[in-house]
Order: sequence, then C-alpha cells, then structure tokens
Amino acid sequence: MKLKIKKGDTVKVLSGDDKNATGKVLRVMASKNTAIVEGVNLVTKHKKPDAENPDGSIAKMEAPIRISKLQLVIDGEPTRIGRKLDENGKIKRYAKKTGEIID
Repeated sequence: MKLKIKKGDTVKVLSGDDKNATGKVLRVMASKNTAIVEGVNLVTKHKKPDAENPDGSIAKMEAPIRISKLQLVIDGEPTRIGRKLDENGKIKRYAKKTGEIID
C-alpha cells in the first residue's frame, strides 16, 4: 500500500493522547504503517549506566504513531491527500481541499 505521508511533512494528530498536536515527520516505517513525529507521542526511556554516562539517565523520546491517526497540514489547514498523474505520467500527491500539487 502506498503511504500518503512522507518524511519532512507537517502533520496533525487526529486521535489519542496527543490529539490536535502538530509536528514534522522525522521517519516513516512503511512496513509497520507508523511514523515518528517530532514532539508527539513522547515516552520515557531509562538508560543504563555506561562509560560515558556513569549515573545513567531518564530521557524523553518520540515513539512511533500509526499513520492512520495523522493528517497532512498545508498552509495551517489539515487536508486529505489524493494521488493523480501529472502531464509527464508521474504520480503526484495533491491536497483534496485546495487541489494543489504537494510534491
């Protein structure tokens, strides 16, 4: 299945604890249908002590979120995404709300 969200897109979270939060997509994992979004779905990670950090630490980091919970934001407005052929025969993403080509 072709995903409609790509790395670098700005997205809005539609449901869950971080509902209505927006952020930039840092990574997309197509095999799991998940994405990592900057500042969204933060979890606490406990790091064991090692040579560089002898006391250990507790760090906040982003966890993957399902792509079905994300919607692309263009010009501050969330919009659905469609795919259509351009004049050269390549598939391009477009915003269904405005009709403009995204790529």
